[in-house]
Amino acid sequence: MLRKTRKEMKNSHNPKTKSPKFATPTTVILVLLTLSSSAPLYSSSSHPRPPPLPNLPIPTSRQLSWQLGDMVMFLHFGLNTFTDSEWGSGHAHPSVFFPARFDASQWVQVAKDSGFSRVILTAKHHDGFCLWPSDYTDYSVRSSPWRSGTGDVVAELAGAAREAGIGLGLYLSPWDRHEECYGKTLEYNEYYMGQMTELLTRYGIIKDIFLDGAKEKGEKNMDYFFDSWFSLIRQLQPEAAIFSDAGPDSRWIGDEAGVAGSSCWSVFNRSAVKIGDPDNDAGFLLDPICAIKPSLISVDHQGYLRRGDPSGHDWVPGECDVSIRTGWFWHASESPKSARTLLDIYYNSVGRNCLLLLNVPPNTSGLISDEDILVLQEFKELRNAIFSTNLAEHGIPSASSTRGPQFRCHNVLEEGIYTYWAPEENQFDWVLYFDFQEFVSFNVLQVQEPIQMGQRISEFHFDILDERREWKRVTSGTTVGYKRLLRFPKVETRRLRLVVDRSRADPLISYLGIHMDPFSILSSIPGTNLSSQPYVNGSYPYHNGSQDHSNASHAQSNASQFIWQITGNHSQVSTI
Repeated sequence: MLRKTRKEMKNSHNPKTKSPKFATPTTVILVLLTLSSSAPLYSSSSHPRPPPLPNLPIPTSRQLSWQLGDMVMFLHFGLNTFTDSEWGSGHAHPSVFFPARFDASQWVQVAKDSGFSRVILTAKHHDGFCLWPSDYTDYSVRSSPWRSGTGDVVAELAGAAREAGIGLGLYLSPWDRHEECYGKTLEYNEYYMGQMTELLTRYGIIKDIFLDGAKEKGEKNMDYFFDSWFSLIRQLQPEAAIFSDAGPDSRWIGDEAGVAGSSCWSVFNRSAVKIGDPDNDAGFLLDPICAIKPSLISVDHQGYLRRGDPSGHDWVPGECDVSIRTGWFWHASESPKSARTLLDIYYNSVGRNCLLLLNVPPNTSGLISDEDILVLQEFKELRNAIFSTNLAEHGIPSASSTRGPQFRCHNVLEEGIYTYWAPEENQFDWVLYFDFQEFVSFNVLQVQEPIQMGQRISEFHFDILDERREWKRVTSGTTVGYKRLLRFPKVETRRLRLVVDRSRADPLISYLGIHMDPFSILSSIPGTNLSSQPYVNGSYPYHNGSQDHSNASHAQSNASQFIWQITGNHSQVSTI
């Protein structure tokens, strides 16, 4: 409309343009007054363009805080630690609980030093034993010899976390194999909410609440009042991110291996998953913190949890849970996974738009074991060696188009999600280029979206310019979200490009990194057949010959699904 108005104004001053036949000085004056009264006091060109509209749904502030943390440490600790079991019966005597060297500060320091943003404690597991002195049961630390019955694991952990600046989360098992009222729906829900209230009002700020609907087949039949629980948590700890099979803030990814789907949307339909209903195949819940085989879950349900839903109405990002050991509780017979295995898990969880929830169980002395600490330290060193340097910073970025100076392509070199590159509107050519004076070698691509604006990208590919000055595809992917990491055989180039092929709205990119990972062994990455098989994260290797990303079939947009596709004109390049 503005351009049209300027054109009309230009024509009105063109001497070749005839005046209206019956125009009078009064008419001209009125027209000029009308134009001047409708004109802005200041030229719109003097003001920056506002950001594009968010693509709904978008995350809440607590979801953003949760996702930006990357990794959370799970702490499975309780009677099971001392009875060498995973699922306690609820009948073990509290006297066996005696962590003689218990030190919550050690737990928190290990988490902080290893790069974890929060810790989550199993305040009560399925056996019903409480790690705080609950007023509603004697089956707790109050009845143990530890601290002469005056100890409070939750309180000591809360204090240590607060002092270290680490967020605190709690798991309160709905299934309780000790409590007599379990199975009486109304009475037990009141009991459970009473205990939840204790945890949410005694220990300061709680950042995470981990919930599930697990119970053993054949257990007493009863309903959990999840909506009432959620409301209570929102009332008492409004910034706490709530995890369950269906959110509301984060969802289980569908396995206990720490592996998300190669396409993973934070967009989701909560109504498609029912928490803890074993009679509903589409909503059958595996207990994400116990050793139940993923093969027992409905394939459709598991796939939906892993993928998410680009047509969903809710923002429910995925959480990948896995233990550093075989079991969730500490067992003397088990050893921790290697640092390289944890690195693979990191690529397949955080690198697939999820948060990694890594369980590190304290031992019977009340400490995290030395061998686990050594693995965590090496894991951090591997990550730092790979990601502390972004080789793209040595290049000069340019773009197919740019929305304005504040959305310049150089923003993709700034860490964080709050500055980003945005293309001009109504373009279907979305490309970022990097040019280097010297050859650069790398084997990892990192891409991030500003998820506060919604998740948008659904397909992209990554090319390098080869020695024949032809574009050669290195890898491709689908979703990006908060963070996407793709590995591939080492390449060398002086020019590269990231091409967004499909997006739910104009794509926005907050960060682009290229890195060298000398630790991942290619033969251990699934699908290293260069001819056809995908690499880890669902990426695909390049093939011989040039790659032309233009595709006539991509010329039309699918308006019903808001999936826009790319055309093949890259002649207009912005270097803002």
